[in-house]
Amino acid sequence: MNFIKKLLNIPIKEDKEIQKQEVNLSLDDSFVHNFIEKGGKFLYCLKEEEIKENLQKVITENNWSDILLLEPKISSFLKGTNVQILTKLDSTTPVLTTCEHLIADNGDILFSSNQLKSRKLSELSEDFIVYATTSQLVKDTGQGLTGIKTNSKSALPTNISAIKNYGENKNDDNFLNYGNNNTKNLYLLLLEDL
Repeated sequence: MNFIKKLLNIPIKEDKEIQKQEVNLSLDDSFVHNFIEKGGKFLYCLKEEEIKENLQKVITENNWSDILLLEPKISSFLKGTNVQILTKLDSTTPVLTTCEHLIADNGDILFSSNQLKSRKLSELSEDFIVYATTSQLVKDTGQGLTGIKTNSKSALPTNISAIKNYGENKNDDNFLNYGNNNTKNLYLLLLEDL
């Protein structure tokens, strides 16, 4: 190969430099890339009205008649839908909630007791719909934990966990997650707020 490059006067050093260049993605591009690669379903919205429309489409697509609402403050997104809102834990009912942060470097979604209360992710349905905003994007888990600490100065939340896999039948080989399956069929409704 080098012989052909010398014959055509192609500098070898430049070619190696081009191969070594890394692509630096913005936080949102990095998150979306990693999230989709893990099997997540991503719906980008510019207005709250689009959140409502996309939520209705997800409910219709999956033929869901009930939704477990973990946070009453987002109940307005369900107005006008033909779905019954539940507030009592049921492990088979799809879940609608918010999150603490979206982790760009690995595509994870970080939760705490602010969303999950005392429930474990493994106790909840495999079907999840998460509402988040672009201002919740952080570079890595460390920044996410710092953000939780900063936003909750008076009372730090507990039960901090993350959904790491979004496709069905995915295995998490991380020994720290042994016995705590956090694979979810996940839809993310992301609102542009910056």
